[in-house]
Amino acid sequence: MLTYKLFSLELAILLSLLANILTTGAFHEDGFADVCDGFGGGWTKEKILKIMKDSAIGAYGAIGLVLLFAIKFYAIKKVIDTDCNDTLIFLGCLMTFITVHALSRLTAISIIFTTDYVREDELSKSKPIAKQNTWKEIIGAFVFGLLPFLKLVHYSLYFLYLLIPLILTQVLLRRYFKKWIGGYTGDCLGATQQIAEVVFYLSFIALWKFS
Repeated sequence: MLTYKLFSLELAILLSLLANILTTGAFHEDGFADVCDGFGGGWTKEKILKIMKDSAIGAYGAIGLVLLFAIKFYAIKKVIDTDCNDTLIFLGCLMTFITVHALSRLTAISIIFTTDYVREDELSKSKPIAKQNTWKEIIGAFVFGLLPFLKLVHYSLYFLYLLIPLILTQVLLRRYFKKWIGGYTGDCLGATQQIAEVVFYLSFIALWKFS
């Protein structure tokens, strides 16, 4: 949002995407690409898990990332065009982007509390997370995930409708992962976060259009 005040809108969006990638180490994007490759090219649990563990990116992953970033770019541009031109609501727009990152991560991490972890190797990055299903972690995840959203709802109660598509996204992805591999992996969490982020942007645009 700060770069929007200094550069063109398009350049500001690209810089924000770059900043997010550098901050997270492309952890979630990598998971999304692996899920695209695994579920796109595998037809059994063993094959899917083997493909996702491979560090090389395949055609499904590459195509998925291109489409993912294209949708993000145009969706963010639309959100800013829709909601952020007025200086008086600039802070509200900034809260929108804070909220999308918080809620998308909550959508992903909530799968841990409701689904089994399927990888057996102790070296997996998500294994420690998978073992921490205590009530403290659950409460903490929801508190930090929902606080920015509650601030956004303070601007308008219509934003409550944004929870519906996110809940549906979590349910559908959780069922999809369970059907094919019996649970989740770290890559599944990364993919869920990225998909939830896009779903939030698209839902926001649709809500603004029809509200």
